[in-house]
Amino acid sequence: MEIHLHDQKFQVRTDEEGVFEKQIEVKNPYSADRLEHVNFKVLEPVEKINSTWVTREVQRFNERQGVISDIDDTVLISHSTDIGKKFWLSISKNAYTRRPLPGVSEFYKELTRHKEDPIFYVSSSDWSIYDLIRDFMRYRHIPMGPTLLKDKHLNLRNIWKSGHGNHDHKKDKIEFLFRFFPDMHFILVGDSGQEDPEIYTEIIKKFPGRVTAVFIRLVNELDPERKQKLESQVSLENFFFFKTSKEALELAKQNQFI
Repeated sequence: MEIHLHDQKFQVRTDEEGVFEKQIEVKNPYSADRLEHVNFKVLEPVEKINSTWVTREVQRFNERQGVISDIDDTVLISHSTDIGKKFWLSISKNAYTRRPLPGVSEFYKELTRHKEDPIFYVSSSDWSIYDLIRDFMRYRHIPMGPTLLKDKHLNLRNIWKSGHGNHDHKKDKIEFLFRFFPDMHFILVGDSGQEDPEIYTEIIKKFPGRVTAVFIRLVNELDPERKQKLESQVSLENFFFFKTSKEALELAKQNQFI
């Protein structure tokens, strides 16, 4: 595949699924124009394709505040802690029939100052469901943003595993965002169903002063031992636990995060 950005040209090789990754250093990083265009064209195999140039928009972010959010059971009802329910949702629902957590659209619009601040989505789900997530966000009027998922390995035999397993990937992606935007502070949003509180605690320790607040949706109550372990590592002063988006919105307003 060939990539054109400004006067720069690159060639990359995709994997068997057609996925590739390429980081490009922009020559004029301080351009006032926040919206740019990058052009792609498939080069091989020539005998099997009738390729044409495709253009995609690239948006720059230079705001001082951003939001990083989990997806499963934070934005999208996924029943991540119940394998049977999760499997049924995966095979029986699509982007237009999956349900969001009530009130999440309004909450995220407020957190992003009505889309003025960027939002990044990080999940342990697979790239295979990227289109479903993006269509779901658009259909439910939830603020869109870069979506960082796990490497592809999803098929009908292991679809129920999506979002499970080791969550180091999620922490690695969040750390990447903190390094990539060194002047940006972040509000972190997740849920208690998996390891979000522990991951966000590690981020606070690794990037002191960079986390504005942490909002954790209570899928199930935090047991005292788990909460005590979190408190032994970082101050929970700016940790906010909530059950509904309305409650989260009120907490954010009371503490002047929005």
